[in-house]
Amino acid sequence: MPPATRVPQSTGPALELLVHGVGGTTPQEMLGDCRTTRVSGDATAAIHRRTVDIEAEGDPDRPREGPVAEAYCWSNLTSGNSSRALWLLLLPFMVVNLAHWMRPTAREHTAAVRLYGTVVRLVALSLTVLLTAAACEVALDLVAWQCAGVSRCSGQRSWLGFLSARQDGWWSQPGRRLALAALVPTALVGLLWYLSNRTWSAYESQRPLSADESGEDPAPGPAPSGTPLVRPALGRPGFWYGRRLVARLRAAHTAAGFLTVAAAVGGAATRYDRAAGGSVPPVVGGLFEAALALCGLVVVAVVCRRGRGERRLDNRIDRAVTTFLPGCALALLLAVAVYAAWSRPGWVSSGSLPGEAAFGLLVLGQALLVVVLAAVALTLYGSAPGPRTALHGLGGPAVAMLACALGGVMTGGIAQRVADWLDGPGTPGMGSGSAIPGPPVLLSWQASVIPVLLLLLLVPVTWLAVRTARRARRLGPRIEAEYEEAHPDQGRTRHIARVRAAAALTDSAPRIVGLLSGATLLLGAGAVAGSWLSDEVPGLAMDGAGPLVESLADAAQSTGSWLIGFGFILFVTWGRRAYRDVSARRTIGILWDVGTFWPRAAHPFAPPCYAERAVPDLSSRMCAWTARTRGRLVISGHSQGSVLAAAAVWQLPDAARRRVALLTYGSPIERLYGRWFPAYFGPGPLAGLHRSVHCWRNLWRATDPIGGPVRIDEGQGPEVDRGPLKDPLVYGRTAEHPLPEPVLGHSDYQADPVFAVERAALLARLGPPGLPHQAGAATPPAGPDGAAPGHADEETGQGGETPHGRPGRSSG
Repeated sequence: MPPATRVPQSTGPALELLVHGVGGTTPQEMLGDCRTTRVSGDATAAIHRRTVDIEAEGDPDRPREGPVAEAYCWSNLTSGNSSRALWLLLLPFMVVNLAHWMRPTAREHTAAVRLYGTVVRLVALSLTVLLTAAACEVALDLVAWQCAGVSRCSGQRSWLGFLSARQDGWWSQPGRRLALAALVPTALVGLLWYLSNRTWSAYESQRPLSADESGEDPAPGPAPSGTPLVRPALGRPGFWYGRRLVARLRAAHTAAGFLTVAAAVGGAATRYDRAAGGSVPPVVGGLFEAALALCGLVVVAVVCRRGRGERRLDNRIDRAVTTFLPGCALALLLAVAVYAAWSRPGWVSSGSLPGEAAFGLLVLGQALLVVVLAAVALTLYGSAPGPRTALHGLGGPAVAMLACALGGVMTGGIAQRVADWLDGPGTPGMGSGSAIPGPPVLLSWQASVIPVLLLLLLVPVTWLAVRTARRARRLGPRIEAEYEEAHPDQGRTRHIARVRAAAALTDSAPRIVGLLSGATLLLGAGAVAGSWLSDEVPGLAMDGAGPLVESLADAAQSTGSWLIGFGFILFVTWGRRAYRDVSARRTIGILWDVGTFWPRAAHPFAPPCYAERAVPDLSSRMCAWTARTRGRLVISGHSQGSVLAAAAVWQLPDAARRRVALLTYGSPIERLYGRWFPAYFGPGPLAGLHRSVHCWRNLWRATDPIGGPVRIDEGQGPEVDRGPLKDPLVYGRTAEHPLPEPVLGHSDYQADPVFAVERAALLARLGPPGLPHQAGAATPPAGPDGAAPGHADEETGQGGETPHGRPGRSSG
């Protein structure tokens, strides 16, 4: 344990810094006053006070109840206007970025940490290629190659007249149609680059708080044994400053998108030149293929070469990569477009665009990467197993598999709907009745397994429903005994029991995610095998297998096709409603805010990380206020705000942290983050936070489906958890509560009298002089290389980790 020091006497003012949770709220609601003033920040994120408290520090004798309150409002970082619902189209990128941070805790300095990050970045790169390939499938294959090359399809659409083969115009040659249609996927890649660059300038390029302007992590003081002490990962200067990595990954993914378009355009022309001996020598196509392969290897090398560096504020930008790599890929795409547009009078498009097998190879590659990732995760988990870690360390691979599945659903949904629209009354891929061959066979097989997957999910969902109902029945007598009600109301008891039982379903999420991911992997492998073995859609592949099998295959194909298209449309409309409707926003807000809390370490096109703005905002405010007033500060965070508050406290210098208390309520910091992100919020890091902050209190309810205890073994020190709080406050009508009290669940913790009591207790523990407090460090002693236990720096591969780390006593 570090040596004890004296906390400076705090005779100055007291401040409560409020941080809201999911869905956001107004500063007026947070402060309970319609007259508020913004004291710092902008329209995106700001700190507000009651107007009467603007000069509260200058008038310490004015009577008041409780500390001065400030509200930090950050909801516009994630919601804002309804156009941000388009970010939901980037959901696969966000989900695979989550997989990076779900790495299990590792005991030793091992190359497996870097290998884990490398594999996740490769999975993320494959998703960019998949999205670009989907755009190429629609624009190049379905429209320019198939529909424009068939009179039956192009004759029904006047806007395709100048591309139609029957017009025999300049654009009627297949290569020129492909070169023109390539503008669509190229524009999509350019749009993704623009969005990533704009958010990079607004988020990743904002410098966080740093005690050393040089950007180096200050050298920690020695422990009694002489071993240096350092902060955990979330307390490092460079953790919330991913400028260099995002810029490099953005260049690589942009180049990968351009190369995918170039391969789709040039592949067909190269095959024709080799087979027909046209006007263009085949050696030209060979040179383009070699250039594409070389550029592709460079992209993969850039993605694999370097991970995150968090030990300092790295302001460098790899100009050679960020400038020349996308530029070279774009130049190669333009050259390939000229090559494909060269006159080939005898070239006629028929069937599907060559290169359909690329989808199967891409899906197979994703599955293999997920399997490798699972093996690495199991190796890391085996070195430091944790009983609360989700899926025994396989949370990251499971989520990466779901990201690939989401990408496949979006790809198939777009292609299926466009093919149905172009084919009119026919069914693409079903033979002579179709005007066009339709999308790749693999996409039809993938759509066909969706009904099977939904049927399989009915089993665990039914089991959870039955178990929840049984648990609610068992809770009834316990609830009546808890409230000591002489004349219990069965309806009231059942309502409270159902709410508590439903809240416990959150703890079953890892099982559902694991089952869904495993079933997706197996069914996806079956779809790839079926498409390669039959080379036909399921409805035709099962001809002759018997009436029952034929009817099931036809039903699965048609149902899956509509489900995948309907799901994509529902996904977009649901997302737009979520950003217009506050209630819908709060329903899905926890999932979205968890996804965008983490920096973009795997995919540069993922939605931006709001914490890279919010955490430095909170840390800077706490440092400035405590340094100026020498007063006491309680930062109180609800729900996702509690995670931001904890991350901000980790970033504080020791001098400021000694004057800060942490109050969390409805917090997912252990129930969600500790289980799914053990390397950053596991037992070791949370124990370090408990030691580093002067005092910490966490409030939770059994009716809360999101928040829960932090489960820290305090030893002989003050407890962190207080709960479960009574919810509702009273069972029936009383003199103090003449009307029935509602079951609050995840909301209105401040309405509980316990909140004010615990806040006052924290301020009292900060106030009196002479209390011992831990100095210097936020975590236990470092490993032999000076790295913080609980995290390894991916860029250097350094940094030891411990499975748990026994927490010390928090004084005061």
